[in-house]
Amino acid sequence: MANSSAPWIGCAYLFLQSTCKTIILPSLYESSQKKPSVFKALKLALADSTGSINGVDMLKVHCSHPHLIIQLKFCKQENCRRFLQSYREGALQESLQKHLQLSLAISTVPLEMELKAGSEHLDSMLKDEDHCLECIYREKPDRLRDEEITELEKCLERLIVHQSINNTAAKDCTSLNSQSLPGPSQGNSLSPQVTFTFQGQEFDNRTLTPDDHQKFAKLVSKKWKQVGRSLQKNCRALRDPVIDNLALEYDREGLYEQAYQLLLRFRESEGQKATIGRLIAALEENGLISLAEELLGLHASQD
Repeated sequence: MANSSAPWIGCAYLFLQSTCKTIILPSLYESSQKKPSVFKALKLALADSTGSINGVDMLKVHCSHPHLIIQLKFCKQENCRRFLQSYREGALQESLQKHLQLSLAISTVPLEMELKAGSEHLDSMLKDEDHCLECIYREKPDRLRDEEITELEKCLERLIVHQSINNTAAKDCTSLNSQSLPGPSQGNSLSPQVTFTFQGQEFDNRTLTPDDHQKFAKLVSKKWKQVGRSLQKNCRALRDPVIDNLALEYDREGLYEQAYQLLLRFRESEGQKATIGRLIAALEENGLISLAEELLGLHASQD
């Protein structure tokens, strides 16, 4: 399909239309207040479809009533293949509907989708995946990423960080106030506590550090997927099929990179809520006590 020495690059257009007469996607995107929310939903749904936040690049979003048209750029054949599978199976449609519902605070956002590459309507040939890939590969991007898209991505990054900080501050205050109230405590891994207990000792429930990240990736070995499934319970960014997609995407790089990308996804999604306590709990659940001790510095103190 492509010269083995040349990068695999292809382009496609995703057409979106709401079947609800009161929800006009182009109008929402043209609204300065709603545009960031629509963009966020698009970004997260596309990340779900490829298993990677950078699996597919949005070059431009066109408003052509009643359609919202997203120009997509793929830089890896395997990412494009995963996208096609997600689109064919309806997973992309379901994911985008859910993300739009959450971002726009709307009860339901029914969608119709269409995928094109040049003059080819790919919906009629989705079962022939290789032919779809060939059609997308033939279409090369005719533009660089739109400046508006770049700015929206920066705004999204700032929004995620800001929300994480605010959520953590509010939950920490709630946690501190609840300590003075009688009655049994109700565990919630989504509410960061000031401290946590491991093997009878109390530890500061700090946010994960780059050093924690590297140690985890180096030492978790083949059990990274099991740990991911434990973290998945309270982390939407790791829900199926993300973990399996990470395994495929970074298969050639090996276990270290697979584990590293898993925790990277967790940290980027959870922000300040990506705490050492949550990771230790996941390690305990999978019998990785030695690694938990290593992250908490217990091996060093014993030496």
